[in-house]
Amino acid sequence: MEKQLNLVQELAKKFGYNEYMIDRYLKLFGKDQILDFLEGNEQELLTSIKVNTLKISEDALLRKLESKGFELEPVSVVSNAFYVKKAPFSIGATTEYLLGYYYIQNVASMIPSLVLKVTSGDIVVDMCAAPGGKTIQLAQSMDNQGVILAIDLNRQRMKSLRSNISRCGVSNTITIRMDAANLVDLHVKNISKILLDAPCSGSGLIPSDPTRKTSRSYEDIEFCSLIQMKLIKSAINCLEKGGELVYSTCSIEPEENEYIIEEVLKQFKVELVDLDFNFGVPGLINIFGRNLTPDLKKARRFYPYLHKTEGFFICKLKKVDRKST
Repeated sequence: MEKQLNLVQELAKKFGYNEYMIDRYLKLFGKDQILDFLEGNEQELLTSIKVNTLKISEDALLRKLESKGFELEPVSVVSNAFYVKKAPFSIGATTEYLLGYYYIQNVASMIPSLVLKVTSGDIVVDMCAAPGGKTIQLAQSMDNQGVILAIDLNRQRMKSLRSNISRCGVSNTITIRMDAANLVDLHVKNISKILLDAPCSGSGLIPSDPTRKTSRSYEDIEFCSLIQMKLIKSAINCLEKGGELVYSTCSIEPEENEYIIEEVLKQFKVELVDLDFNFGVPGLINIFGRNLTPDLKKARRFYPYLHKTEGFFICKLKKVDRKST
């Protein structure tokens, strides 16, 4: 026990974390992987962009950006996406960016819209939509047809959402400023797909925001999990039978991820769906002394030290009966 405490204190001091986080991560990754995880969080992630095919083809955008001196490398797990390997100036300051030919987005954040597999005939809800990258990606997949309801509560973030979808030529989306936990109040029928990229403690964002090593407490994790539970219950209640929900966070905390999904599997007639996506590692089924349903292996986790993305969790649920609690 004393050796464990000494190791926690040593790693917390060396890497600049609150001790409670190191203690949790030792249990999560074990002594054999904890150093790899912590050192991975010290590495700067490459900036990545997603081509907006509503406005330009991949080849045409590549020619334009490469002629300006940008060096781009394809993202293997997402189509029409590129890492920025070399930038003569900010990738967010080009004429092409201002024209909406692409948007800047971490690779992990590109995946939820991809695995939701929307079609042009769907009615889709993006529950926590700002600043809009996932909404834009959904609109692309739908060829700007069907309907997207893009919801966010924060007034400033809603301004960013509306600005971004306008810049990118999205025309099938209705933006609504409201608490998505009250989605039922909209009385929308036939919602076939819902994307819930839930607000979270953001522990997966440490590579880009090191202040999160010390600015979050366990109470923050508990607070976020309460919000997440309200949101996912709202989503399931509004989803039509046979409809699908993608749940994701940029947190690696089980309380915000596997614990949430374990609870809704008990309360609702929903089932986890294979992501059909060979990236990331399976969700956790035994952590912090809790044994969870083996079905959670169908979820996926991404870590900076393994996948060169932000820390991330994602899973997909299908509603198999309209009855819910």
